[in-house]
Amino acid sequence: MEEGGRVRLCKGAYMEPADVAFPVKQDVDENYDKLAGIMLSGAVLHGQPPGSDDGRIAPISAFATHDIRRIRFVQSKATEMGIPPQAFEFQFLYGIRRDLQDRLVSEGYRVRVYVPYGTQWYPYFMRRLAERPANLKFFIRSLLGK
Repeated sequence: MEEGGRVRLCKGAYMEPADVAFPVKQDVDENYDKLAGIMLSGAVLHGQPPGSDDGRIAPISAFATHDIRRIRFVQSKATEMGIPPQAFEFQFLYGIRRDLQDRLVSEGYRVRVYVPYGTQWYPYFMRRLAERPANLKFFIRSLLGK
């Protein structure tokens, strides 16, 4: 962050061993919020450049998560620090939480959507669903808009 590089903080749903990842969700959430705060501080340090209007150049901080509590934390922290919504972005997987994506855009936030493509999109998608049973429930709820 001190160098002004663009950083994407992603809260994934991977089952990893405890020596490489936090195994407890509360620990993941707390660390995500801690790192998000550091990233927002870095954006302030560099004048909060918003990225390009065409989306080709991302802002300094990008927050990839579908977790509304993490999103609210970032919004609250950014407001507290005087960071405008255009100075960072939220990132989502295509097809997940479209309602939230639309709401964030209507509130002035930048949103980028990740779209798996190419010949391996289906195996990727199936692997993501199989990695964690909660992913399948999350995906079905998102499809049904619940």
